[in-house]
Amino acid sequence: MIKHIVMWRVRGDTDIDKRANIERVCSGFNALKGHIPGMLHLELGVDVSGIDYACDVVLYTEFETAKDLEAYASHPLHEQLKKELDGVRSARHQVDYVVN
Repeated sequence: MIKHIVMWRVRGDTDIDKRANIERVCSGFNALKGHIPGMLHLELGVDVSGIDYACDVVLYTEFETAKDLEAYASHPLHEQLKKELDGVRSARHQVDYVVN
């Protein structure tokens, strides 16, 4: 199994704008559930710490194989979502690791 974790800082000129963009990210990725072959699990979380260096949103996913993760990266639904969210993030961090 391979785990794929992505964290974003989200743009927003006001708290309302930022919350709306966080919701866009969460609803967009939640819509992928059940549509990506090889994806075993998808979970999103929104930061509640309020720490200034924290990311705003985390995506946690599990895939059967590294090839399944690669297929997800280029899947048409994922590609469309990336286009829809273009400009929403100000930073992105990613970790992929294998679990034996």
